Amino acid sequence: MEWMLLPLKRYADFSGRSRRLEYWMFQLFQWLVMLVMFAACIPFMLASETGDDPVWIFFLLGGVILFYLGMFVPNLAVTWRRMQDQDIEGWVGILLFFGTVFFSPVGIALLVFMCMDGKAHSNRFGPDPKGRGDSDVRDIFA
Repeated sequence: MEWMLLPLKRYADFSGRSRRLEYWMFQLFQWLVMLVMFAACIPFMLASETGDDPVWIFFLLGGVILFYLGMFVPNLAVTWRRMQDQDIEGWVGILLFFGTVFFSPVGIALLVFMCMDGKAHSNRFGPDPKGRGDSDVRDIFA
């Protein structure tokens, strides 16, 4: 559960690196919340077919939209840090993130980058989040 909420703790932190586990657990968290919100809509949708007032559907769907908007900045930040974990400028990930809206093959490129393992050892964006430090290499060759 900690991995799911870590991007919320680092809400607008665009520095450093993020592991694949952090990225994918955050995505899973969002999908589970959205699934629960849509499941909560089902009884109201069924009631609206019988002639009851469907105003609750709009409230619940509005909640889903507000949740998505609330998760927008953490999604950008974790995507940025994930790209930096691979020693690629974070803005490339943001271009791919926005490119998925307009051109779906770009989404495939983003998916590939999000599935790739980060660079071992420190890079220009910070230490390896998996703890594979540079001292390990020096110890082997010492």
